[in-house]
Amino acid sequence: MNYELERREAYEAGRKALRSLNDAYDELRKARNWGLFDIVKGGFLTTMIKHGKINNAKECIHRAKRDLQVFSRELSDIRMYLNLDIGGFLTFFDYMDNFFADLLVQSRINEAARNIQDAIRQVEDALRRIRV
Repeated sequence: MNYELERREAYEAGRKALRSLNDAYDELRKARNWGLFDIVKGGFLTTMIKHGKINNAKECIHRAKRDLQVFSRELSDIRMYLNLDIGGFLTFFDYMDNFFADLLVQSRINEAARNIQDAIRQVEDALRRIRV
């Protein structure tokens, strides 16, 4: 395989990973907004909606992880890891509509959003370096 073809494949894999990361960030932003509402004036329904957004974000993050793995294989000097794990305990605890549990879940959403923003910047930087 020639260098130009490999570079083009890496670039396309990076663009796909970037789209997935942006989708994940958008979903986390929605979850964060619902989380803030849940803290201020939430109830059971708000908590359910927020966790639906969190689940959407998890799906997007899984897709982004797969896309980043492909990108990493195509471009061996890029290493990224994402982690969003709002475990069953937090979910159960949050459904109790406890103010402190709402804050804890919100903190995890914010942390995941920061991690994704870092990954987006790294992918954008790599794409600038290999632009075809």
